[in-house]
Amino acid sequence: MHIKKNIFLPFFFILISSGLFSKDIEEIIVKGNWRDSKVLEESSSIVILNTKLLKSQPIKHFENISYLVPNLNFAASDSRARHFQIRGIGERSGYERTQNSAVGFLIDDIDYSGQGGIATTFDIEQIEVHRGPQGSRIGSNALAGLIYIKTKEPTKQFEGISEVTTGTFGTFNAGLAFGGPVAFSENLSYRLTLRNDNSDGFRKNLYSGKSDTSKKDESTYRLKIDWKIFEKTSLKLLISQIDLNDPADIWTIDGSLNTLSDRPGMDSQRTNTYGVKVFHQFDAFEFQSLSSITDTDVEISYDSDWGNPESHAPYIYDYFSETIRDRKTLSQEFRLVSDIANLNSQHKTKWVIGINYFNVTEQNIKNDDGAYGDPSDPFGPYFSQSSYSSKFSSDNLSLFGNIDYFLDESLKLSLGARWENYESQYADSFGESFNPSDRMSGGKVSLNKTLSNSSNIFFSVARGFNQGGFNLNLGLAPDSKNSNLYYDPEFLTNYEIGFNSQLFNEMMNIAAVIFYSDREDQQVLISTQVDPTDPNTFSFLTQNAAEGTNKGLELNIDLKLTESLDFFSKLGLLKTEINNWKSRPDLEGRAQAHAPKRSYALGLSWSMTDRASLSLDLVGKSSFYYSDSHDNQSKSYALTNLSYNYSIGSWTYSIWARNIFDEYYSVRGFYFGNEAPDFKETLYERHGDPRHMGMTARYDF
Repeated sequence: MHIKKNIFLPFFFILISSGLFSKDIEEIIVKGNWRDSKVLEESSSIVILNTKLLKSQPIKHFENISYLVPNLNFAASDSRARHFQIRGIGERSGYERTQNSAVGFLIDDIDYSGQGGIATTFDIEQIEVHRGPQGSRIGSNALAGLIYIKTKEPTKQFEGISEVTTGTFGTFNAGLAFGGPVAFSENLSYRLTLRNDNSDGFRKNLYSGKSDTSKKDESTYRLKIDWKIFEKTSLKLLISQIDLNDPADIWTIDGSLNTLSDRPGMDSQRTNTYGVKVFHQFDAFEFQSLSSITDTDVEISYDSDWGNPESHAPYIYDYFSETIRDRKTLSQEFRLVSDIANLNSQHKTKWVIGINYFNVTEQNIKNDDGAYGDPSDPFGPYFSQSSYSSKFSSDNLSLFGNIDYFLDESLKLSLGARWENYESQYADSFGESFNPSDRMSGGKVSLNKTLSNSSNIFFSVARGFNQGGFNLNLGLAPDSKNSNLYYDPEFLTNYEIGFNSQLFNEMMNIAAVIFYSDREDQQVLISTQVDPTDPNTFSFLTQNAAEGTNKGLELNIDLKLTESLDFFSKLGLLKTEINNWKSRPDLEGRAQAHAPKRSYALGLSWSMTDRASLSLDLVGKSSFYYSDSHDNQSKSYALTNLSYNYSIGSWTYSIWARNIFDEYYSVRGFYFGNEAPDFKETLYERHGDPRHMGMTARYDF
């Protein structure tokens, strides 16, 4: 990939085109920063998915919508994707415990990093994907970037939306959201959101004859209250519950959609959230307090042998694993946010300073059992059973700040920094105990040049970080010198140059970013299996490679071809490399895992009449390595989605189909032995969603 070739061509184009604007344009507002800002004021790569697009999506979950964002990938080992990767960086598994996250995941400013499965997307105002390290904004949970979801806020007038969807594979979804001012006070408003999503899933269990052993049963309940207490003081209250009750009969020996498990597992999660925001305006700045508590119960269980007595005969091969997780978080952040700069009054700066405390407590109970017997062995079968519990806690204290200084009315210099003190404790019933701690810092420096009221060019250097940690189940003492026991923090330095512009009388929106990232002490995840005959001994190990590089190009284009025909194109090019990994020299120079070289989303929207419209989009990824521990790769794929909409008054009716050509593709791969008696290492792949279709009726009021 020749990223540097013609690197200045798009910037030359934007410079000569900046005089083509003839009228004011609708501004795109970024919500995921300390204050709302225009996209032209940002100096980073951001993809924004607005309300209109999100309402048009028939399946209301971020996993499905993520295909529209280039250089964003996910790892779905179970029913839902919990882990995401931006520009090839991010966790892929978290069976032993919730891992340190390299991709931040915020919903209404509350941190759910590592728990992306709860990202249902009904009644959402905006989704933003900030690509690149957020060292000053988020810190250690956003080495690679940030996914920010903003749910719909209470409104000053009563309004609402209701929606019902039915489709193939037993799909039936229903949602209702409404709100506005309360009758007894104009200073108090609310919004209530209720949603349930059901489907049979995309697997059939041939052993039991059931088609719902991988079903979806997902509920979202959310209440938001806005209260203007005084003229300069306001409060926002959030109460929500997201309940995913999803069986996890996913993996198959032959890679098909037909499972053979005799003991299907679960991939369930229930998260209760309570959040309070307080704002008070002083003469030159605003005081902000953001408080939140989350309480999460998770069950991850699965049939480890993926089969049954008939499929394994004449051998006895029967294993099952279950993890019960209780995770609680407490977050408190105080900020002072200055008023915006006013060049007319010589106020050339705007700033933010703050302090954040984030506490996590997590308990895990893991139960495994199994049996293995070979008919030629007179002493078999052999039975195993194990159970252990663990407790983990961490405290993270951060100080952060950012200042924007306007050198003149069109040139802005931004400086941001964050310092973190991270302390953690771990202990389990096997006697393993660790208490690692880290002190880390990062930040960002950028220059943003406004070329006109609708175009800008920027350059930035950012440094992100992710805390270190430890590996479990190695049987080593905490003071052991074995290099596999602990791994160090990772640091990433990212360089970007980019532009945003609207051209040709608002007929074309274009944004492009070229980036180069250096990874220092790169954290890599490898897998291993201690006992070839026991799939419950399959585990993951994190190590530090000396360094790595990630570089590429991101391009977004929205074009109005005619009054009735719109086109969009989103492209991501990515080249990654593992460098100087002493323990795995065979992987030096190879691409990093889950980092496809090309990802894209193309779409057309045709307004056929005032009431009817047709939308077509094509999303795809090139092949990528599944893991840092082997060289197996996925195959490239392209998925085509189609939707026909017809509106009558406040009603909108949609007929839709996803993956209309029934493309076979995989989103996760493991390489190990799971077939008796030889247990030959084999690539097993998790199939993505096949063709499915349905109808949606939506009423806006």
